[in-house]
Amino acid sequence: MGHDDGMDDGTDDGRDDCVDHRTIDELEAGIDAIRSSPRDGGVLELIVRRPAVGERDVLDVAELCVEDGVRGDGWRARGSRHTPDGSAEAGRQVTVMNARAIALFAGDRTRWPLAGDQLYLDMDISEANLPAGTRLALGEAVLEISPEPHTGCAKFRDRFGVDAARLVNTPEGRRLRLRGLNTRVVLPGTVRRGDTARKAAALVADG
Repeated sequence: MGHDDGMDDGTDDGRDDCVDHRTIDELEAGIDAIRSSPRDGGVLELIVRRPAVGERDVLDVAELCVEDGVRGDGWRARGSRHTPDGSAEAGRQVTVMNARAIALFAGDRTRWPLAGDQLYLDMDISEANLPAGTRLALGEAVLEISPEPHTGCAKFRDRFGVDAARLVNTPEGRRLRLRGLNTRVVLPGTVRRGDTARKAAALVADG
């Protein structure tokens, strides 16, 4: 399915055999709700830190920093198999997922952290709305959208089903960034659950 260094944290497969995965018909029925996500001013619904393999900390408040992304997260320590020296990829520092998409795939909010992303926004994160290079102000911090794609891998399939994994990797799924997007921190600061995310262009226009 393709690699996804920004997404996950190692060996924990997070599989829950007691959960019925959504069918393709159920998933496709939810796409319009995702398409109608706010184009700007989206609310931060969930913050997750991944300190170690298989661990998830759900936070009300987090510090975003240029060096480590989400402070206390294991992004830097995990590194990447796609860099010559094994160091972490700056463009995959902080991953963002559409809150309506993860609600569709995961159902109950307690299962959202299984996706392995750190920030879950009720906002249109499609390529058309947030092209690479766009800056997104969130709380006191600013993130920049990276060009590196965020794709569904085997762990995503195990956690949310074959149909979900196929859907996020269709051309439309990639355009909508149903699996999420990669960012890097360009301005450090505090973010809180309930904060509103705004495109940098909107901030300039309002200024």
